[in-house]
Amino acid sequence: MPASRLHLVRHGEVHNPYHVLYGRLPDFHLSEAGRGMAQAAADHVAGLGRSVTELRCSPLERTQESAEPFAAAFDLTPMLEERIIEPTNFFEGRRMRKALRNPLNWWQLRNPNMPSWGEPYESIADRMIAAMDDAWDATDEGDVVFVSHQAPIWITHRRVAGLKLRHDPRTRRCALSSVTSFERVGDVWREVDYAEPAAAGIDLGAV
Repeated sequence: MPASRLHLVRHGEVHNPYHVLYGRLPDFHLSEAGRGMAQAAADHVAGLGRSVTELRCSPLERTQESAEPFAAAFDLTPMLEERIIEPTNFFEGRRMRKALRNPLNWWQLRNPNMPSWGEPYESIADRMIAAMDDAWDATDEGDVVFVSHQAPIWITHRRVAGLKLRHDPRTRRCALSSVTSFERVGDVWREVDYAEPAAAGIDLGAV
């Protein structure tokens, strides 16, 4: 028997004093507030009264740190899952407002459908769904938690909802430490819940 439910959890607030787009860059850790947000997400999932038997996270520091409260709450060891990592982005390490004022960078914005500034949306969706399928089939019972990032979670939402993957990143419904939950019936995923258990925060470094 496969898993019962799969929760995509976004990491908490990141310490990012220079407001750069951090993408896959190393050494970006949760802020003190971010650790509280991660705890709130874990408390929310624990409060659902469901058994969580599998915990996987992106290999970046902020997701590993956000997985720690889940590991403690459910007595699990997180498994690193490369396929749920943040997408690549040309603007990594730069302050977006400044970068977008430079005409030399405008070429990177030429095709928002793909998008031209980083990993194609189709690629993100494909790897996320593949990771979800594998975890679902490998889990005999209980729920699965993935700790991932805003863009992969939102792209997964759009793929499952049958929406076009192209979108305005400013319109994403995927708050810090939010929990987007899915179930799979046969081979078909469906979204069943969305929650924002943590205090609202602004992530100026999100892709």
